[in-house]
Amino acid sequence: MFPDDPLKFSQLFLSLLGTRINTHYRDRVPQDGAILVIGNHRSFMDAPLLMSAIKRPIRFACHHYMGEVPIMREVITKLGCFPLGAPDQRQQSFFHKAGQLLESQQTVGVFPEGAQPMVQPAMPEKVGDFQRGFAHLALRAQIANLAILPVAIASHQESTNAAIPLRMLNLVDPSEPLFDQPGWHPMIVYQHVSVLIGRPYWIRSSQRADYQGKQARSLVTEITNECHAEIDQLLAQGCY
Repeated sequence: MFPDDPLKFSQLFLSLLGTRINTHYRDRVPQDGAILVIGNHRSFMDAPLLMSAIKRPIRFACHHYMGEVPIMREVITKLGCFPLGAPDQRQQSFFHKAGQLLESQQTVGVFPEGAQPMVQPAMPEKVGDFQRGFAHLALRAQIANLAILPVAIASHQESTNAAIPLRMLNLVDPSEPLFDQPGWHPMIVYQHVSVLIGRPYWIRSSQRADYQGKQARSLVTEITNECHAEIDQLLAQGCY
């Protein structure tokens, strides 16, 4: 019988897989208030890894298709993830659900690289371009003392297996161009991994005040770039 608590489920899940985990800089995790955790993303194991590393449940936003595929749906439910809506509702559902969770002082997780590295994984030491939704979310949330916490997952030993044909996923989500190609959805299993916690990026009230007009775009770009650089630096340190 698997536990219903997402943190306990994550810890048991990783233990059953026999994954060896080294966690660095845990003292950087804010002890109080809402946190927006962001990380690089290559494996289905990334969400439970980040929960185990910071030792608290994290409500991760995940791709729409993950809530539609049997077995995968049950796993993300146990992890406390919330699938995004269908394509025409995706952005709206993300801001609405994630904003509610942050306002209730919960920890929310986002993988800003999106779905591509899950289907076309990069090398362990590389992090792809970030989508900017997490920065918009942080600036929209009317929460005092909100921290964005960048975390890097550095794989030292892993195996890659074929999970499901990509075109079968196209039946679940025909709007995703990544699924309109031959081949299989890869499944990366970590045997040995380091999780490196970055310095929190605190959202200031002055930034929220500037989040309008032309200033909003430059502010979002600044936050996105700083968080990307932090994870890139941590990966360089972790993938020795």
